[in-house]
Formats: sequence, structure tokens, C-alpha cells
Amino acid sequence: MIRVKTSLPEMEMSPLAFRLPLASALLLAASTLTAQASEEVDVQLDQAKIFRVAAPAGTIIIGNPGIADATMQDPQTLIITGRGYGQTNMIVLDEQGETISDTQIMVTEAVDNYVTVYKGALRQSLTCHPICQAAVVPGDDSGHFGGAISQSGAHSSLGASSQTTSAVATAAPSQDQQGQPPKIDH
Repeated sequence: MIRVKTSLPEMEMSPLAFRLPLASALLLAASTLTAQASEEVDVQLDQAKIFRVAAPAGTIIIGNPGIADATMQDPQTLIITGRGYGQTNMIVLDEQGETISDTQIMVTEAVDNYVTVYKGALRQSLTCHPICQAAVVPGDDSGHFGGAISQSGAHSSLGASSQTTSAVATAAPSQDQQGQPPKIDH
């Protein structure tokens, strides 16, 4: 018998009375560890999310890199990027090959400011903030999707060529035929 001294009158307790709370506490701790090992991370398509691990990572394994990607910011900080819709897993191992984390990654559509327009069986996505513009979203009508991609590429190339042009323009100021700078009439 174990005697417990409390402010109440002295009581006798059997060893079984101590084992049950201890067993319950151990069971609760085990279920908490399992929940952490099988956590789920939600990432929106084309967005990044910071994921921290408890120990320095040595290896990152992504089940389907077409759905999600992970890069190491530092040994305990990963950046997860949603690449395509769906669910995959990510396993993080330490330098000895022991599992630090086994996580499910769910890549979903960004719902803020998106509008989906259906024309029969064809789907088009728009981002509206505050004016609606074509959005590049997998699953859209190929004409809409391809048009949005080509316009985005053309827009990007305009920015790249204007940087080159302005760099050339500032490198060599224009001069007239006698080598004099041009006159500006007011």
C-alpha cells in the first residue's frame, strides 16, 4: 500500500490507482505524437507556405513533385509551393536517415478574388481585384489558358526589352552630326 498525505484525512491507495492515470497520460502522449507525424498542410496553387521541422533536415522527399515542391530555406525551415491540384506526401529525414516528419500536402485553388465562368463545357478563370483579368489556372479551356500564358509572356518580355533599351540609352547620349548634344526648343 502507498500512503498519500493530503490536506484531507489520510487515505490508502492501491498501486493500481497510480497506474491508471499514468497509462492514460502515456496513451494521450502517444496519440499526440501520431497526430503530429500525420499532419496535413494546405497550400494554395502557385502559393508558398513556410513549414518548420523539429530537427535539422538532411533529405526532403516529395511523393509527386507535380503537385508540390519543397526547398530548404535553412536546416529547419522548408518552403512548400503548390504546383498542381491534388494531394501528395512529404517525408523529411535527418542526416542519419531517420524520419523527422511525414506530412500530407493538399494543394487547393485560391478562392479569394477568383471568378470561374462556364461557357457550356468550357471553363475560364478570372482574378478580380478590383478589375477582372484572365488567370492562368490548370483545367481552364485551352484557348483561354494558352491566351493568358502568351499574353503574360509577351508582357514579361516587354519589361525585359525596356530595361535593355533604357540601359543602352543612358550609356550613350544622342549627338547630332557635329558631335554636339541635340538642342531642345522651349
